[in-house]
Amino acid sequence: MAIQHGKGLDVGTCNLVAAEQNDKGEIELRPKRNVFIDVPIDAYTKNMLTRLNVPYVVQGKKMYVLGDHAFELANVLNKNTRRPMKDGLISPKEQDALPVMKLLIGSILGQPRVPNEVCFYSVPGDPVDSDLSVAYHRDLFDAVLKSLGYKPSHILEGHAVTFAELEEEDFTGIGVSCGGGMFNICVAYKSMPALSFSTSRSGDWVDNNVANVLGIKPAKAALIKEKGVDLMKPKTREEDAIAIYYRNLIKYNLSSICERFRAAENMPSFTEPVSMVFTGGTSMAGNFIELVRAVFKELDFPIPVKECRMAKDPFNATAKGALVAAQLETSSQTA
Repeated sequence: MAIQHGKGLDVGTCNLVAAEQNDKGEIELRPKRNVFIDVPIDAYTKNMLTRLNVPYVVQGKKMYVLGDHAFELANVLNKNTRRPMKDGLISPKEQDALPVMKLLIGSILGQPRVPNEVCFYSVPGDPVDSDLSVAYHRDLFDAVLKSLGYKPSHILEGHAVTFAELEEEDFTGIGVSCGGGMFNICVAYKSMPALSFSTSRSGDWVDNNVANVLGIKPAKAALIKEKGVDLMKPKTREEDAIAIYYRNLIKYNLSSICERFRAAENMPSFTEPVSMVFTGGTSMAGNFIELVRAVFKELDFPIPVKECRMAKDPFNATAKGALVAAQLETSSQTA
């Protein structure tokens, strides 16, 4: 079977996911945690990391541990990981952000299979509750992908969700990507994005608030959250704090969506109720969608919604949607 060229890349605050189709027609997914720590560049540290089977990268005069290995090592050493991205965008306070992002992305995308292979990468919608600009972030990732040999194109994160999850509904409905730094929302009508935006409160907001009230580091709060929490039936003080802030997070974001929909002048008229599909790492806590449905019932939502549901593959949906867009672009170029 001929390989269908084009790659998708989910550029998330907490996680990166690359997607491509192999020669068997299967979608290959390569995730990587979007974190790193810097370690001393000396023989003792290199030997220690080798003994622990922890891979490292030497870049100039610096040495880094990347991805999941950095996350695990940081928890062992009780230190915070460093993050190339903050609030859904490249971090302005992290001086090593760009070289580290190139290393992380290169490690999961690999080499282009043809010259200038198309790669669609996710970008957030313009935030409605902050002054953050997406333009600088977008230009930086264009440059990173070009330096790796790809032809870059961007797709709004919420729009990518609708490509991945709403094919059976004629690509019409609402995609919500719940990432580490932002909630990204897109209303699509027959695959066209009618309204897209983001909010700046998401998984990191939960981690930081839980850390503050419990007196622990945000990385520790994230670890507790990821080990498995039932948001409807928390069992410990830590889980109770996580559930409280999740409810606040969901109410804030659904209320923001309501306000934005009511204020929009270009909303399509839906003849039938549509689905609202949730994806992303922050959506993967236990009973997340049950909590969403409970909060949704309390709101007077401005458009008809037939169901709130989880994506079939919530962690990888954005990358899969970006891959669909890349393949459509590649097909149109060769037609």
